[in-house]
Amino acid sequence: MTPIRFRNLVLAHYKEHGRHDLSWRKTKDAYRILVSEVMLQQTQVERVLPFYKAFLKEFPDVRVLASAPLANVLIRWQGLGYNRRAKMLHEAAKTVVKDYAGKMPNTVEALEKLPGIGHYTARAVAAFAYNEDVILIETNLRTVVTHHFFPDEEKVSDKEILLILEKAFRKGTSREWYSALMDYGAFLKRSGVRINAKSKTYTKQSAFAGSGREARGVILRALSKEAKTERFLASLLGVERYEQVAAQLQKLLKEGLIEKKRTKYQLAS
Repeated sequence: MTPIRFRNLVLAHYKEHGRHDLSWRKTKDAYRILVSEVMLQQTQVERVLPFYKAFLKEFPDVRVLASAPLANVLIRWQGLGYNRRAKMLHEAAKTVVKDYAGKMPNTVEALEKLPGIGHYTARAVAAFAYNEDVILIETNLRTVVTHHFFPDEEKVSDKEILLILEKAFRKGTSREWYSALMDYGAFLKRSGVRINAKSKTYTKQSAFAGSGREARGVILRALSKEAKTERFLASLLGVERYEQVAAQLQKLLKEGLIEKKRTKYQLAS
């Protein structure tokens, strides 16, 4: 396999089988693409689709999101998980309004300065919104490159994968190229290819049931309805998990996702 043959293979698959109807594929609006990228972190496309549509219906642009109470944002995020992403997105929107007059920045460097926007997300927004010539890497891209270039190797580094991606990249095609790569990676996974464990960056995700993530979700769902006492919240998952829920309650408080008013906790305002 050569980089050119690889590129042709990926693009041919995209032309025939690409997910061209995904909502975020139909826009070049950087705010909407940022929303999609944050939602897609550690979450499957199928789960994101209805949340993306509902979120943008309530917060159609960056100014509306920035001016909304955090509690409203967290409520709209309910069911998607990893609620810190919602707070990060809210803070990023406020920064865009404050520092960029409500206009999304259009360079990787500026995007990376937004709260919670990391190396990958900044480049993804630059690629999909502005078609900037950037090299990026994420789980589906690791699958594709490892499958075709390192099928018999263990502990493949991102440096090795990025080198292949750089050789296969053609300037001026970021939007199409990364959409094609991600769709091809998703196709390989559906076909039974499970090789991300070969990546040096691979970390197996812990089970959701019984985890702190589950406890956090239970707390936030309860508070999305009304304020609750610590005793009530800590008992939500039973006596045997009382201490775990109480610990997560304090973490949520420290992270600014919830706040305490007198004897009750509520979503941060």
